[in-house]
Amino acid sequence: MAQGAAENDVDQIRRACSDPDAFARLYLQHYDAVFHYCVRRLFDRHSAEDVTSTVFFKVMHHLNSFDGTTLSFRHWLFRIATNAVNDYLRRSKRRRSLDERLKKRALVESTFTIPSDPDLLTKKALLKQAILRLKPRYQAIITLHYFENMKLIDIAACLDKKPSTVRNWLSRATRRLRQDLSAAMNDGGSVA
Repeated sequence: MAQGAAENDVDQIRRACSDPDAFARLYLQHYDAVFHYCVRRLFDRHSAEDVTSTVFFKVMHHLNSFDGTTLSFRHWLFRIATNAVNDYLRRSKRRRSLDERLKKRALVESTFTIPSDPDLLTKKALLKQAILRLKPRYQAIITLHYFENMKLIDIAACLDKKPSTVRNWLSRATRRLRQDLSAAMNDGGSVA
């Protein structure tokens, strides 16, 4: 990003503190990224919409405390989104109900897969279940790294952790996912 464009973005963030139109532009600029992240964490569109609303509500109320750059704003935004998703999962006990909904929808057509391949749909359901069984911090790292294509240093900034911690957590999370998926596939790939 050019220096002038980055300065304009920072100016827009500053203006958004007091100008509703500037905040609306900021919201529109970042809504899709936050929403898709929430969908990938929660595997449920309606829950993701609720959490995304919560994220931008928090951003609106705490934007005046932000004093960084455009890149650090993105990290700050994803940190708020990660915390909001984790709070949502803890507060509402959605893990069990999400897992049950995934079982029911295992063979339902998906926008991310080929509708005519039941084997692929089953594998997708198994992956979702395995991700949901991870600790929230591992879910966040898997989602940010593999679905949002973030580098470890960016994930560390989003989660306010050291890159070495993120690398260790990513290693543990992928190892756990492999174990869970291997066990599920050895059980005949059934959606438990």
